[in-house]
Amino acid sequence: MKVVRVVGDNIEGGVMSIEEARKLSEEMELDLVLISEKADPPVCRIIDYQKFLYQQKKKQKEIRANAQKVVVKEIRFGPNTDEHDYVFKLKHAEKFLIDGAKVKAFVFFKGRSILFKEKGEILLLRFAQDLEEVGKVEQLPKLEGKRMIMFISPKVVKKKS
Repeated sequence: MKVVRVVGDNIEGGVMSIEEARKLSEEMELDLVLISEKADPPVCRIIDYQKFLYQQKKKQKEIRANAQKVVVKEIRFGPNTDEHDYVFKLKHAEKFLIDGAKVKAFVFFKGRSILFKEKGEILLLRFAQDLEEVGKVEQLPKLEGKRMIMFISPKVVKKKS
């Protein structure tokens, strides 16, 4: 005859046979659930299993709701972006970083403008330097195909309320 340790709410826990534990759970109209098989004797709990599953789902949902979602905002430059456009995009990037979003800044090279990849790199490094107070460089400028990409993440994350 196999014995188990029975635990649960409003139950005098103790070691009893499996048949006794099943009878006790049936009398209470609840389920007998094996909690720890490796323990000596194995531990069973008398609970409403459907209610237990519901509470687990609820907890998982709450955890997901509280998890912080990372937003990535893109800012696109050309290799010959002029000063006014640069300042305009810099202000937008600053606002994005203050709001807690990451910024993906990239220089897009069209046609033969790929010859000016040094200009693109200088532009992105200047951009990173100008955003030094609100963000930190996560990935230095890297050429991927016709794009030179750089990621900047916020220094201080502000939670949305």
